[in-house]
Parts: sequence; structure tokens; C-alpha cells
Amino acid sequence: MVKATTNHKVSRRDFLKMGSISLAGMWLPAVNLRSSAPRYQGRVCVEKTDIFLKPSFSEERVNTLWKDTVFPIIEATAGEGEPLHNRIWYQMSTGYVHSGDIQPVRTLVNQVTAQIPEVGILGEISVPFTDAHWAPRKDYAIAYRFYYATTHWIVAGEQDEYGDYWYKIEDDKWDIYYYVPASHIRIIPNEELTPIAPELPISAKRIEVRTKEQAVIAYEWDHPVFMTRTATGAKFSNGDFSTPPGRHITAHKRPYRHMAAGNLAYNGYDLPGVPWVIYITESGISLHGTYWHNNFGRPRSHGCINLTPQAAKWLYRWTMPIVPPHEQFAYEENGTAVDVV
Repeated sequence: MVKATTNHKVSRRDFLKMGSISLAGMWLPAVNLRSSAPRYQGRVCVEKTDIFLKPSFSEERVNTLWKDTVFPIIEATAGEGEPLHNRIWYQMSTGYVHSGDIQPVRTLVNQVTAQIPEVGILGEISVPFTDAHWAPRKDYAIAYRFYYATTHWIVAGEQDEYGDYWYKIEDDKWDIYYYVPASHIRIIPNEELTPIAPELPISAKRIEVRTKEQAVIAYEWDHPVFMTRTATGAKFSNGDFSTPPGRHITAHKRPYRHMAAGNLAYNGYDLPGVPWVIYITESGISLHGTYWHNNFGRPRSHGCINLTPQAAKWLYRWTMPIVPPHEQFAYEENGTAVDVV
């Protein structure tokens, strides 16, 4: 992500200049090397990915990593050759893996909050992954695997007969509940949800989604204040899912959403805990955080505007309408303008 400081609309030349700043940082959030906080790790978010001797697909392949393998990231670096839309690679102890198949994650274990508000509270998975069970016991069947940076609505806390504490999670798509180890969920404090620049009128803010450059730019009074890369809608064998062009409005927002549609064996999806959802159409097209890939810069979605969770959270706080911390959604007639071009 890059914050812009220019005082004019972003031209193609400006875009290319801005896009070259902190290129590796777009795929790996900044890490304070002197901090005691856990370093970033990588989680394989596809069925499998290969390790190469050097950061290039033309180099020697040295090993294969399978889905949900977690490893320490030593460094993010720019590789050579294809793919041109994403040249970032992650260095690990045995070689390099392309960043597009790797979700940057951390392992942060949290203190348990025994008292959950009656209305519920928003939480975020803070470990590479954790399993959601049908009941608050490790030997109960697993319903889903929840991934780092996904967000979920906590409605209660329960302790099992072994003394382990669990959070009860409400599914917003189905009328069911799951149980997740409480230490694996970070309860999001209210100050992280405060609006950004709320003093500006609705007419002062605008988002531009550039499908050709695969970039999202936020403007205040036509001055760019934020830019990030994206992956917009694409054409698949079973249809054209391109993000609809034109002007849209962010009238509906949710801090989390279970998104599911279609046949999983034929381009369908089932994604619990999609974070920071900003709807722009009644049919469900939205800007939102993404945890199932890290390959921004090329169309690949079912119409939505895929972003890193960090970028989606910034835009969620910046756009209208405002979702109060202890509410699960906001729906108003007016919102922030979004131009898809």
C-alpha cells in the first residue's frame, strides 16, 4: 500500500511512479526488525507451490510446499521475468517462493476475554489458521478452517471440561454457530474501528478502481490520499465476472461476511470470515479483504475488488456509511462514490 502526497489527479505516469515505491511492501506489511513482536511467516494458500533456488520460475526447482504449510519469511525481494504483474518473491531458509501463493501471517496468541457483550463483538484470527469446531471441544468434528486476518462475530465464551476456553462464533450466512480456541482470536478494540476523516462531507471522498492498472485510489477533494493494488473480476470458463464499470455507491458495509456461491468443483467458493466488506452493488459486488491469495495486479475474482486485509480495513474505516463497533452492518441510501474504470 502506498499513500500519495500529490495535489492533483493521478495520471498514468504518476501511477507508475507511485507503484514503484516500496514494491515489496505491497505484499508484505512493514516489520520493525528491532521489535519483540513475532516476525512475519508465510502460509501456502493454494494446493501446492514450488520452492526455487533463486527468485525466478526459470531457476531450479528445489522442493514443493503444500497448502497450509507455514514457514518464516526472511525477506521479500523482486524477482526477474514472469509474471510481470507480481515480481515479488519471499525468501525462506531453503530458497524462494512466489508471493502470489503465500499469505503473510503471524502467530499471535491472545489473552482470553471472559465477558463477551450481549450484542457480540468483532474478532480477528491472529494465528496462521485455526479449526472451527461444531462444539467447544477439540475432539468434536471440524466445520471450517479459519485463516489469519479473517474476521468473525463472537457471541459468547465457553470453557470445556479440560479448562480450555472457546469463543462461540455466529455464522452470518447460515443459522449456525462454531467454536474456536479463544486464544487464537484477537478481539478488535473500538479504537481500531474509528472512522478516518469523518469530518469531510460525503461529496469530498471518492474511490477510483482502475481495472487496467489493477489499482484502487482514494481521493479527498480530488487529491489522492491512498493507493493499493487489487485483483478485480475476471472471465472464467463458466461466465464473464468482470467488475461492472461505472459509478457505484458504498451504501452497505459489513466488518465480516461468509461468502459462498456455486459448485466448489466448478469455480465455486465457500469463504467464511471475509474481512472488511464494502458493497457497491445490490448483487453483492464489493471491495473486501482477501486471504485465499496474495496475487494482486491481475483480474481473478468473481466480480469483487480483492484487496489485502490491511488495505480493505483502511478503506472500510474511510468510506461511508459508518458501522458502529458493536453492530454487524450499516445500510444507508448515501455512501462514498466508487468509479470503476
